[in-house]
Amino acid sequence: MPEYTLSDYHEKSKHRLDRYAPGPGWLDWANQPEAFRSFAGAARIELPLGAALLEARYTDLRRGALAPPRPICLDSIAILFELSLGVSAWKSYGGSSWALRCNPSSGNLHPTEGYLVAGQVPGIEAGIYHYHSRDHALERRGAWSMVPAESRGGAAGGFLIGLTSIYWREAWKYGMRAFRYCQHDGGHAIAAVSYAAAALGWRAGVLVSPSDAEIAALLGLNRDDDFVGAEREAPECLIWIGAPGAEPEVPSPPQRWSGAANRLSSEHVRWEDIERVAQCTEKPATAAIAQRRIADTALERGELLAGARSDPSAARVIRQRRSAQAFDGKTNVGEQAFYAMLDATLPREGAPPWCAWPYPVDVHPMLFVHRVEGLEPGLYAFVRDPRAIEPLRNAMRSDWLWHRVGPNGLPLFLLVAYDLRDAARGICCHQDVAAESCFALGMLSRFDSARAESWRYRALHWECGMLGQVLYLEAEAAGIRGTGIGCFFDDEMHALLGLQGNAWQSLYHFTAGGAIEDQRLTSLPAYAFERARSAARSIR
Repeated sequence: MPEYTLSDYHEKSKHRLDRYAPGPGWLDWANQPEAFRSFAGAARIELPLGAALLEARYTDLRRGALAPPRPICLDSIAILFELSLGVSAWKSYGGSSWALRCNPSSGNLHPTEGYLVAGQVPGIEAGIYHYHSRDHALERRGAWSMVPAESRGGAAGGFLIGLTSIYWREAWKYGMRAFRYCQHDGGHAIAAVSYAAAALGWRAGVLVSPSDAEIAALLGLNRDDDFVGAEREAPECLIWIGAPGAEPEVPSPPQRWSGAANRLSSEHVRWEDIERVAQCTEKPATAAIAQRRIADTALERGELLAGARSDPSAARVIRQRRSAQAFDGKTNVGEQAFYAMLDATLPREGAPPWCAWPYPVDVHPMLFVHRVEGLEPGLYAFVRDPRAIEPLRNAMRSDWLWHRVGPNGLPLFLLVAYDLRDAARGICCHQDVAAESCFALGMLSRFDSARAESWRYRALHWECGMLGQVLYLEAEAAGIRGTGIGCFFDDEMHALLGLQGNAWQSLYHFTAGGAIEDQRLTSLPAYAFERARSAARSIR
């Protein structure tokens, strides 16, 4: 039997004009996965709520002008989780309610789980903790008999955040394509953690060296007895929160464990292709990066273009982020605001979320501009690494214009001036949000990097998710709203661009515009008011 490869999965999971990728066919609502993982029997720490008290401004955050770092302690770590993986609001309609979170997710299904690996931190005993976002609490899963030296940094050094995925949460609705969406969500979560850390004056960095097996052992994901009958979690990455520089050593797993995972659904559908692509993209141990930089590009960027004229708090922008369900087809975005949004997707030293990204810049937005004041409607290329300009030009149609537009230093190129609303709608599975927006885009990725190292397939999707998170927050700050689009006809996008072969692949789409609010929905606060008042008394 031929060896299964990530290319096998990628081709089989493409949506096509004559058929969609294999899916469940219908939604078994009675079997919808529980939205929150918990570990019965694990000791809990109820976390305070303090994000509303942060003074960090979004305009400073986006350009990497961070405030002095807060002490690493329980109160500060609580804010980190509140602004990254925490609940941002509840929505209610017709007797049903559901949570929204600071980190977006395909279908609001949230396959991403978060963990804390803490050494000597005031208010938190050393150990491995699962974050329960509904209750804003930490569940202590693992404890060391003797805390290893590499975990003792605590208040002086830093700590680790672990991210995992529960594939079934997405596969329940999306079938085979769910693996892609889980990776998108992982990228959104990486960026959300980076922004939240920056709001506290901290730096975040994805660790390069650990293998998936090491992460699984550290977080207790490989413990069969703790997941009897429950859906397993797949390791994604570890994020170091602390001083930039040399990559810290990953601690050895704890000796003592507690807690049993809850079962999310009573029935399951096995998606063999997801199991196989997860296996063939498993990450081995790799060489650490001695000095953290923006991957290997080390590009010098000028001052970030100014965005919104107002100066909202970082916490407000992060918590008000929503995924638009529909656009009005009328709203325009200003030319300068549009340029600023794109500029924020370029990597700069010290600026979140790219200060957390250790890999090369491999993703470049191809834009359908519809309603940007001062800019012709048409197809544009935004090339985030200048070294990719010639490879992209050579790979696409030879008659594209490639006229540079916008401020000096902004790598934005007009390919063709034309009203492409119908094309954007058609490529995005006939969804009006792609045509009724100010602009839509597809994220074109250098697929060769994944074919050379198959685990990089996941990293490409993470980079796309991080781009999406930047655009979500930039849209909120600019007074419009964004939404990620996972349903698109892959090869129709490639055909429009004139691409041949598989060297470049579109992995994620996004759109932003004037959102139409559903007035039938009732908004409720993220957490109980009494908890917020208690937090205000305890956090100074």
